[in-house]
Amino acid sequence: MQIDKTNLSDTRIKLTITADQSMMDDVKQTVLRRLSKTLKLQGFRAGKAPLSLVEKQLDQSLLQTEFLDDIINRLYTEAVTQEQVRPVDRPEVNITKFVPFTTLTVTIEVDAVGQITLPDYKKIKLEPKKVSVTAKDVDEVIETLLTRAADKKEVKRAAKDGDEVTIDFTGVDTKTKEAINGADGKDYPLIIGSNTFIPGFEPHLVGMAANGTKTFDITFPKDYGVAALQSRKVTFTVTIKKVSAIEKPKVDDDFAAKAGPFKTVADLKNSIKEQLNQERDSQSQREYESELLEKITAKAKVAIPDSLIEEELDRLEQDERQNLIYRGQTWEEHLEAEGVTDEQHKERNRGPAAERVKAGLVLSEIAAKEKIDVTKEEIDLRLQLLRGQYTDPQMQAELDKPENRRDVAARMLTEKTLQKLSSYARN
Repeated sequence: MQIDKTNLSDTRIKLTITADQSMMDDVKQTVLRRLSKTLKLQGFRAGKAPLSLVEKQLDQSLLQTEFLDDIINRLYTEAVTQEQVRPVDRPEVNITKFVPFTTLTVTIEVDAVGQITLPDYKKIKLEPKKVSVTAKDVDEVIETLLTRAADKKEVKRAAKDGDEVTIDFTGVDTKTKEAINGADGKDYPLIIGSNTFIPGFEPHLVGMAANGTKTFDITFPKDYGVAALQSRKVTFTVTIKKVSAIEKPKVDDDFAAKAGPFKTVADLKNSIKEQLNQERDSQSQREYESELLEKITAKAKVAIPDSLIEEELDRLEQDERQNLIYRGQTWEEHLEAEGVTDEQHKERNRGPAAERVKAGLVLSEIAAKEKIDVTKEEIDLRLQLLRGQYTDPQMQAELDKPENRRDVAARMLTEKTLQKLSSYARN
């Protein structure tokens, strides 16, 4: 097999491949054996006739078509392996010369990952952030447990801090008076003083009683999660339907026993502290690895095919659409709230999509350079652990699918590579 490789661009490769006779003979024999199983020849069982006789009896057009399909696939597979091409799309194949079973030359063009230039990642250092859990952190968890265990009793007085109110509310733009998607709700339970709602909203409810209505203005924070509402002034109209006093239990050993397998409040607090430490350690490690990979990726150079970025864009938007379904919001409502068109939304995500693709390619290149792999035994063990977490038969079946096994293997390879990079960065 002769190969001539031409770089049409940083991410477009042209391969001109000429098959050698031994490969053509081998592929032809393979095709004849396969087709012989479907051919009925007098005096021979299916698949047992001499291949020379089979060839004479076969439709030559069928034989050549099957032969070309097989040999082109083989030429392409061996060529991309030999030339270390990483294709990202279906190839465009053109047969430039074909004399049946004696001469074959094809040209194949394909989009592929271009050159990856890694920085000296072993010298990139990053100190991990220290994780701590304070008594205040533990007390906040205790307070949450108290709220969950509290008794709620409807009262006929004005609401005060600590009460739960059930409200209906609507929000309109203060200037245009146009309704704002997502700024309304019905029978919404809210604990005054919990600071879980829009900053500045809850204090306006203090002093209101059931059936009372109040209109007031709120300016959204400049860093609010929804871009279209950042620094925006909104007029809310709120009706309180019910006021409930919250009676929290005492923090004593009885409360600790009801909260879990604890004999004392001290046991409960120690357990909370230990769990918070574990959670923050895990979160800190994820953030550390993400920041480290970001530093390495920023110093790397990668020629990325546009098709890869488009695929990642589609994945990002599909994930976002799925999250909106869970939140009960349509895509059109989301775009309106963000104040962007469909195309503008996509373009806004193009940069992050490109960075994610680049980071993935850099990580893959480092794994190859470091000769990091995941063994069959490691994958089997991870899948076994995952099966232990899920009792649903449908989920169990999903884990057995080949594509999910590949996903698990890919995640494990990423984990091992990030662990290796972390070891370099901390030494």
